[in-house]
Amino acid sequence: MLDRVIRWAIRNRLLVVLASAVLLAGGMYTAARMPVDVFPDLTAPTVTVLAEAHGMAPEEVETLITFPIETAVNGATGVRRVRSSTAQGIAIVFVEFEWGTDLFQARQIVSERMQLVAAALPAGVPPPVLAPVSSIMGEIMIVGVTGARGVSPMDVRAAADFTVRRRLLAVPGVSQVVPIGGEVRQYQVLVSPERLPARGVTLLDVLRAAEGANVNAAGGVFMERGQEYVIRGIGRVRNAEDIAQTVVAVRGGVPVL
Repeated sequence: MLDRVIRWAIRNRLLVVLASAVLLAGGMYTAARMPVDVFPDLTAPTVTVLAEAHGMAPEEVETLITFPIETAVNGATGVRRVRSSTAQGIAIVFVEFEWGTDLFQARQIVSERMQLVAAALPAGVPPPVLAPVSSIMGEIMIVGVTGARGVSPMDVRAAADFTVRRRLLAVPGVSQVVPIGGEVRQYQVLVSPERLPARGVTLLDVLRAAEGANVNAAGGVFMERGQEYVIRGIGRVRNAEDIAQTVVAVRGGVPVL
C-alpha cells in the first residue's frame, strides 16, 4: 500500500507540490490568526461553591456541609463531575459541566440547587455562595499573614479581612480574595440563670435585646429658622461596654441593663 502511494506521488509530482504549498499557506495563515496564551484555559465549564463553617473540624465540615452540597448538585443537568476540597472551617466544591455548556446557565443551575441545600445545613452556618467567574488557572496565589510578638490571631484576621483583602481586590485582574484561619471577632453575652428571675426578665428578652441593640434609628428632619437638622439614634455597638448598656426590659419604670 505504501509503495503504491510513493509511486503515485512520483508520477504526479506537480500535483503533490501544489497540494503541499496550499497546505503550507493555509497552516501559516491559521497560525498567524491563532490566539496565543501563556496558560491556555483547558478546563471544562466549572462553577465553584464556597461554604464557611467557623470552628468546625475538617471531618465535621466534610460530613455536615461538603457531602450535602455534593449530593445536591450531583445529577443536575449537564454535570459531568463533582470535586471538593475540605479544610478547617471551609468547604470548596467544584462542579464541572459538559463542554460547550454556557457558564451563566451552569451558575443558575447550581444556584437553584444551593437554595434547596441551605435548609439542610447546620444552624449557624451561612448559606453557600458561588465564587466569581474566573478560570481555574487564576487561582495562583496563597498569601500568609503573620503578626509580631504580642499580636493576637484575632487582630491578624481583622487586618486580613478589612485591610489586606480590600487592597488586593483593588488590584486589576483580581476577582476574589477569601481569608481563612485566625479568629473572627465576636462578642458573647453570658446569661446567668440565677439573675434572670431576680430581675424579672427571661432569656427571650435577652435575645431580643441583643438582636436589636446593634441598630441605628432614623428620626426624620427638624426644621428651625430655615435650617434642617437630621435626627437619628446611634445604636451600633463598638465594644463590649456598649453591649453592657443595652436595655433588656423596663420594670416599674426602671430600665434593666
